[in-house]
Amino acid sequence: MSWEAEIKEMAWRRERALEMGGADAVARQHRQEKLTARERIDRLLDPGSFREIGTFAGSARYREDATVEAVVPANTVIGKGRIDGRRVVVAADDFTIRGGSTEATNPEKWQYADRFALAKQVPMIRLVDSAGGSIRLLEQMQSTKIPGYPHWNYTEMMGVIPVVGAALGSIAGLGAVKVVASHFSVIVKGTSQVFAAGPPVVERGLGEKVTKEELGGSQVHARGSGVVDNEAQSEDDAFQQIRRFLSYLPANVYGVPPSVISDDDPSRRDEFLLSAIPRENRRPYDVRKILESVLDRGSLFEIGRHQGPSTVACLARLRGHSVGVLANDPLQRGGSLDAGAAEKITRFVDMCDTFHIPVVNFVDQPGVMVGTAAEARGTVRLAVRAIMAIRQSRTPFVSIIMRRVFGVAGGGHGPIHGLNERYAWPSGYWGSIPVEGGVEAAFSRDIEAAADPAARRAELETYYRRFASPFRTAERFGIPEIIDPRDTRPLLCEWVEEAYDVVATQLGPTYRTMRS
Repeated sequence: MSWEAEIKEMAWRRERALEMGGADAVARQHRQEKLTARERIDRLLDPGSFREIGTFAGSARYREDATVEAVVPANTVIGKGRIDGRRVVVAADDFTIRGGSTEATNPEKWQYADRFALAKQVPMIRLVDSAGGSIRLLEQMQSTKIPGYPHWNYTEMMGVIPVVGAALGSIAGLGAVKVVASHFSVIVKGTSQVFAAGPPVVERGLGEKVTKEELGGSQVHARGSGVVDNEAQSEDDAFQQIRRFLSYLPANVYGVPPSVISDDDPSRRDEFLLSAIPRENRRPYDVRKILESVLDRGSLFEIGRHQGPSTVACLARLRGHSVGVLANDPLQRGGSLDAGAAEKITRFVDMCDTFHIPVVNFVDQPGVMVGTAAEARGTVRLAVRAIMAIRQSRTPFVSIIMRRVFGVAGGGHGPIHGLNERYAWPSGYWGSIPVEGGVEAAFSRDIEAAADPAARRAELETYYRRFASPFRTAERFGIPEIIDPRDTRPLLCEWVEEAYDVVATQLGPTYRTMRS
């Protein structure tokens, strides 16, 4: 009367599931320098922490006596586990079975993983290696279907739990959506591509013949379009980036981001900062060196470095607490706000606001990017969207004005609600328009008529520059405080403690109005 026979069948079915697409398919995956779905989960999660869900999902063939003859596992492996001891849910496409197609076996399984993560309110990680939809589905269903998954609630997920997407193969269609519908995404250089449709569809529809890499490789998306945030050198590098990203975020919007014990002295004052900003306004400098000097040592995790590079966006720590960091990079287009930087800011600020991560903005903003290329990309509209993202955010925000703050872009250096907390270095230089350009615009005829136009221009610039002293602004309380650059870290380490007191009162989902 025991259930031993069923237990034996369970063991047999589990063995078939662990075999995935079979030895030949696994070997082919390895020849392509790709790990299998199960190997990926093992590399990503804490050892021994994975508990699988849906092990027996798939399709089977039965004998006439109703005993099972063969099984084909579902081509998605899902379950729960831990990263650094914290709970997560993971779904990994199994490319060894029907190319990991999202529809070839059982689409309910991968959707269940997302719903499970949302119900448990823990981070969701999608390891995507999927060929997308399959034409074979027509034969299987004997009909077509209207696209869409009414039970896939990825929009709601984005407002409640951290979502990560990793591109680990050639990914098309729905697979691309699974990567992109995330707070952080990563693509492996050389072995992974992301596109709406692959080369055969592109050639058939547009007559354009391209390779997978030309169409959607990391050079296209992680170093260009911004469709994917970061590039990884290997799958293990991708897993390490995922683990690190999640270390800065809370499990959900109802909790605070985790803090760590930091051995970096909060009162540390770096002499380098005294001369970090050149006296000549047009001279660039390495802003990342400033960030490394002020923030906890070794804590910077940059997101989207190669998209909109005139703005740096990264997660970091102050006194062990998670913070979001924005900074203008004068080595890239002078640090101006171009279309790519605006899109980066919008997305990054929304993420920080969603998960109640305080933001520090290191400001050296010359203004919105100008010129025909910038106008063709609709830069002004995208800049306004970025400013709206900042103004609608409710997470604590502080601006450290290092040098320039000009024009429309300069006006978006921080939210206008609350205290609009901001501090300036003595190198601060701001206004509606820079002195140099303003003099040229207002006195062009005077300068042209002068016996020595260059001397007259210099005379006018010297005269008007005297009014640009940050101390004159401070006299009118236009800037609350000018600080010694060396005091920036101690000040921010004090600020972050206060910021998290505010964060504790703001937990829960955030709501935003329509962007311009």
